[in-house]
Amino acid sequence: MSEFPRAAAWMREPDIARIVGALGDCRFIGGAVRDALAGHAVHDIDLATPEEPPETVRRLEAAGLKVRTYGMDHGVVLAIGGTRHCEVASLRRDVETDGRRAVVAWTRDWREDAARRDFTVNAMSASPEGRLFDYFGGQEDLAAGLVRFVGDPERRIREDVLRVLRFFRFTARFGTLPGDPASLDAAVRLAPLMESLSGERLRAEMLGLLAVPDPVPVAALMAARGVFRPILPAAERTGRLARTVAAEARLAAAPDPVRRLAALLARPDPGRLRLSAAEAERIEALAEPKPLDRATLYREGRARFLDRLLLAGGNESGEALLADPPPPPFPLKGRDLRGRGVPPGPKLGRLLRTLEDWWIARAFQPDRAACLAELDRRLG
Repeated sequence: MSEFPRAAAWMREPDIARIVGALGDCRFIGGAVRDALAGHAVHDIDLATPEEPPETVRRLEAAGLKVRTYGMDHGVVLAIGGTRHCEVASLRRDVETDGRRAVVAWTRDWREDAARRDFTVNAMSASPEGRLFDYFGGQEDLAAGLVRFVGDPERRIREDVLRVLRFFRFTARFGTLPGDPASLDAAVRLAPLMESLSGERLRAEMLGLLAVPDPVPVAALMAARGVFRPILPAAERTGRLARTVAAEARLAAAPDPVRRLAALLARPDPGRLRLSAAEAERIEALAEPKPLDRATLYREGRARFLDRLLLAGGNESGEALLADPPPPPFPLKGRDLRGRGVPPGPKLGRLLRTLEDWWIARAFQPDRAACLAELDRRLG
């Protein structure tokens, strides 16, 4: 036990203080403690208490706080204190696990609860007074850039197989390679077990990995060691991912995990990741080569053009196009063609697009009168 060096503003916010005061015996746990120690911004604030869930709810409601009980079976409730929402977990131990979910029992032993967590850097807790409780050396591991499973790595993974991907995501965010040998060996060896996981969980974890500032070294390691193979066999193009990440940094473009996934894939196959329809469409579209010219910029818009530019590693001509003012809208509409006697239907759509191609090829310069004249010429 030691002093928590960053027990500062977020721990003393009035809304947080209300929740803490209602709970009584409680500690900050997990990500907030880890991120504060790492010098990162703290966003999600979670608490733990030795009280069982019904007593937790009673205390929070008695203090006039709103409570949502969606996670009661796992000992988690959401305390709503004004502008702050905090998940509050009752201390627990695993009774039974199947690699995807656990049956838990309550405990009042803080160390026993910490022992069921995934990594040492996530097993730390801090009291509201600012005292750090670190049973497994998480603070030292964080300082050394070491992501290490609590206890036996294989046992931790078999309790929840998603921890394979979590290991690599946390290594990309907090660790340095080659990392903890025993943890890495277990994650690589047990990666085939990820085939049992839902596509939704795999998607969330994979996009989380690709969202870190620089996922390239870890992604390259995963590709080299076959970790992607059971869930994302098309994840082969780590070189293109590296060029994309470098181009994002050079052009001050925000990291985009879906764009980075498109860069990583050798073909538009998301494997076992259950992407949204919009994400799948974006990856499919980016797999089709398009020139980085004015026509593509006009047709696809600035956001999609930026995707293509970054996937190509950036280039001066493409960057110059993005810096130019956007072209004017095409001067003609379908009603202009109907007014010339073209009936509604596929022929009208094809003709309108052909005219638009003619206009684009002339650098968007012909005005409405010139476009109408071209329409009349084509109609004979």
